[in-house]
Amino acid sequence: MTALRAPPTYAAFAAAEHRDRLDRARRALAEGGFDGAVVVAPEHLYYLAGYDSWVSVNSPQALIFGSGDDEPTLILRNVDLPLALETSWVQDIRTYHLHLQDVPALIAQVVAEKRIGRTGRLAIETQSYALTHALGLALAQALAPIALVDATELLGELRVIKSPAEIAYLRAAACYADIGLQAARRHASPGRSEIAFTAEVEAAMRRAGSDYWSIPIEMASGPRTPGGHATPRDRIMQAGDLVHLEFAGVSHRYHVAAIHTLALGEPGRRAREIYLLAVASLSAGIAATRIGAPVSAVEEASLEPLSRAGLAHTATMRFGYGIGIAYPPIWLETLQISRGFDRRPAAEMAFVLHACLELPDEGIGVIQGGTYLLGRDGLEMLAGGGAVDIEVR
Repeated sequence: MTALRAPPTYAAFAAAEHRDRLDRARRALAEGGFDGAVVVAPEHLYYLAGYDSWVSVNSPQALIFGSGDDEPTLILRNVDLPLALETSWVQDIRTYHLHLQDVPALIAQVVAEKRIGRTGRLAIETQSYALTHALGLALAQALAPIALVDATELLGELRVIKSPAEIAYLRAAACYADIGLQAARRHASPGRSEIAFTAEVEAAMRRAGSDYWSIPIEMASGPRTPGGHATPRDRIMQAGDLVHLEFAGVSHRYHVAAIHTLALGEPGRRAREIYLLAVASLSAGIAATRIGAPVSAVEEASLEPLSRAGLAHTATMRFGYGIGIAYPPIWLETLQISRGFDRRPAAEMAFVLHACLELPDEGIGVIQGGTYLLGRDGLEMLAGGGAVDIEVR
């Protein structure tokens, strides 16, 4: 346990904002029938504790707190203690030595000290990449008979409406994404490899001050474009190619994704036709995105232009998803703008909206969109290509 210390040097938010978030988490947990939580997802460690570290994917980390007024406890690997001291407001920090100490037993010890779990249920994010199957089994055994119950959605819901401070970081991230998009426009040319091209985009953002992103830049050219999640290869880009890319600018772990398709010289007639359909799809979805609109209706609206053209089956991605704090390997929040979900957008939500059409038999793929902030006066695009005519370089 650490002694009372000065505010952390690299804190992104005031401790008061974190405590307000923690209070909201406690209320949500109590309403959900939980006695407390063992939080493991790095985005929640950051959101609640201010702790900025990517290492949850290879070293267990946890924030433990009850639904009452106890002080939270942060558990992490001893080698990462300096990262907590420079970013987190939490005073009670416990460390362990990897492979030499029993982390689940340490977590169980803290739970017992706090006397939480009386309801027999503790919250944890079972959908997080930070919770491997092996760690989950070991925690369940160490905490028995207390049950660990999934609260990924419950905790994720706390983050979907952004505070003014969070929106400021989103705007900073958007500036970095725009710098990356400008670099893409400058360096998109036949004769350059996909890897060399995207290196220019990444370098421009990093030189401008962007933090690291949680998903590698996604990019494909020519016949590779039907691969929606493709990453750059050593393919040499050719005249007439379509090129699509998706990447994020990052400020204080807040991500803003830019999504754009452009052409290296005049594209073929069919490629232009598919691009125009993608823009029509994006425009229709954007027009339907408003406060209180069912997310399923938003996606259905985006599909209407494609259905009229007999190409709805080529729309292989969901229309949108929430975005904000992120660590590898994803930047998606729990908010989904898609059929199959009963959600309604609200003011101060940030999300990615995109139209993705993939025609692998024709070697054509288009992804167009960006990151948007929903305000009381409507949508504002923070970064991305948006619904524009095809850009020919």
